[in-house]
Amino acid sequence: MKSGFVAILGRPNVGKSTLLNALTSEKVAIVTAKPQTTRNRIIGVVEVPAHKGTSPAAQIVFVDTPGVHKPGSQLDRRMLQEVHEALESRDLVLVLVDATRRIQIGSDPSDVPSATAEKPGAPGKNEKRAHGWASEDEFLFSLVRKLDCPVFLVLTKIDLVRKDQLLPLIESLTHQYNFAQVIPVSARKRDGLDVLVRKIVDLLPTGERYYPKDQYTDQPLRFMVAELIRESILIETGEEVPYAAAVVIEQFEEPEAPARPGKRPLTGIAAAIYCERDGQKAILIGKGGTKLKAIGTGARRKIESLLGTQVYLELRVIVEPGWRESRSFVDSLDWRRQLEELGGEQDNADRSPEEDG
Repeated sequence: MKSGFVAILGRPNVGKSTLLNALTSEKVAIVTAKPQTTRNRIIGVVEVPAHKGTSPAAQIVFVDTPGVHKPGSQLDRRMLQEVHEALESRDLVLVLVDATRRIQIGSDPSDVPSATAEKPGAPGKNEKRAHGWASEDEFLFSLVRKLDCPVFLVLTKIDLVRKDQLLPLIESLTHQYNFAQVIPVSARKRDGLDVLVRKIVDLLPTGERYYPKDQYTDQPLRFMVAELIRESILIETGEEVPYAAAVVIEQFEEPEAPARPGKRPLTGIAAAIYCERDGQKAILIGKGGTKLKAIGTGARRKIESLLGTQVYLELRVIVEPGWRESRSFVDSLDWRRQLEELGGEQDNADRSPEEDG
């Protein structure tokens, strides 16, 4: 069989997480309309059955990365580190570009039109956005040009444009890099996904599975629950609050056996929502606690769907001034580090008094 790691790279809000969820047919990554939703490397595993006479079975390990943007805070730098770590162990890279917007690339950038360019005389909304994105697009392609593996250009959201309008965008982008493949897709309508998977399998090396056949992600449930709570915050709040919010699971109790037959088990979860200012805390709580209740209700429904149990969810809001600039705090949000700490605590709890000395 074939197997390998495929890193998904792109600017914020190009639909990376939506694509990952569509490819795995699971809720692997949270999705919102707000940019910079993804903060960590997120793995989604796809099993591809063999086709007689055409291709062998394969396991594709997709690695969704945070949106590529120039770092302005310690949190941003941590997110960019996640991108670099994903690129260190990859067999192939997908560069996602939103087909509905303009981009600018190069030291003397020429405007690369989107497939939905505005009519002459219309307000220059796209032009204004393109000016702000110019250096960011170049930053993305500067990473791509350093790669020594096959790179696919994947145009996303093509369901929002006419296919004949994609040609100028494709022509402009292929001048920037010699892509191994150019594949237009719509994750929402699953258009082009089979082609994308088939082309990936063609280039993967022969190898063994990295994950069990029935495993679709490497994320622990605690992290997925924290992300679902953060997704609810992103949906329920606006302005700067979503980007100043972090979620830490403080307690995760194993499901209790139901008292009566026919009832679902109950999982108890307590989580802390961190923000940076008292004003943000007030927004998160809302008048009479209404906003926090809405956040909790939305998150609890998604968590119950994930766990298959009833969920008792307790949320509290804590002000941690300037946490996005605190390296130690940002590092503590890494679920891999959280698992190590939990493992150390469990090891200490399991040790007998005699072992302690």
